[in-house]
Amino acid sequence: MRCKGTLIDLTTPKVMGILNITPDSFYDGGKYKDEQAILLQVDKMLKEGATFIDVGAYSSKPGAEDVSDEEELRRIVPVIKLLVANFSNLLISVDTFRSQVAEKCIEAGAAIINDISGGDLDPNMFATVASLQVPYIMMHMQGTPQTMQQTPTYKNVVTEVFFELSKKAERLQRLHVHDIVLDVGFGFGKTIAHNYELLQNLDYFQEMGLPVLTGISRKSMLYKPLGVTPQEALNATTVAHTIALQKGTQILRAHDVKQAVEAVKIFGLLSKK
Repeated sequence: MRCKGTLIDLTTPKVMGILNITPDSFYDGGKYKDEQAILLQVDKMLKEGATFIDVGAYSSKPGAEDVSDEEELRRIVPVIKLLVANFSNLLISVDTFRSQVAEKCIEAGAAIINDISGGDLDPNMFATVASLQVPYIMMHMQGTPQTMQQTPTYKNVVTEVFFELSKKAERLQRLHVHDIVLDVGFGFGKTIAHNYELLQNLDYFQEMGLPVLTGISRKSMLYKPLGVTPQEALNATTVAHTIALQKGTQILRAHDVKQAVEAVKIFGLLSKK
C-alpha cells in the first residue's frame, strides 16, 4: 500500500492504533479530551509499534448520537494538525464517512480515509477519494450507526458482504483508486452469529486480491458471550486477533497496540509452509 509516498509492506501484518476523540465511544469515549492526553496516547501507541493512527470524531457505536459535519470538523481537524506538528512522518487515518471531513483532514496532513459506510452515506466519497489519491479503507455496514443493530438480516452474510465489497472495489478501480483496503465490518449491522461466520471465513475475502483490515478490538461480539465488559475484553481481543491473522488479515485496528503487535510477532514465528 502506497501511503504519503512510502510503500507499506503488508506481507508482515501491521497494527493501526485507535484514537477516539469522541465523548461517547463504547470503550474509551471522553478519555482523550486535551492536547497532552492525545499526544501522550499517540506517542505510547507509536512506541508500542503502531504503523498507523486512526483518528475518529464521530462515535459509530450502535445507537450513537448523530453529530453534524461542522461538529465533526471542529473536533477532528485541530487534532490532525496537532499530531502532524508533533510527530514527523506519522501516517494518520481519518475515520469518517463524510467526504468533506475526509478532504479537510487530508489537507491538514492525514494520509488515509477509513469509511465505515463504504461510500453509502455520502455519494461524493468515491469521487473525493479518487481526486485525493489516498488509500481508502472500505467497510461494510448494513444500515446506519443509529439503525444498524435493530434487525440485521442476511441470507448468507459472507457471500453478501463479499459481493457488496467487490462491487464497490470495481467502481473505485474504474475511478483509478489503487490502494483499497477491505473491512468486513464486525459489529456493524451484524448479529453475534453473523460476526463469527465472517471471522471463520475471513480468508475468503483474500480472493479479491486486496488487503483486509480487521476491526474487532473489545467489541460486543467478544465481551457479550463472556458476560464481561469492554474493559475486560483484552484477552478475548488477542484471541480474535490471532484468528484473524491466521485467516490472512493484513491490518489489525486495535485499542491495545502492544498486545496486537505481540500477536503479530508470535504469529510471524509460525512456519508458513
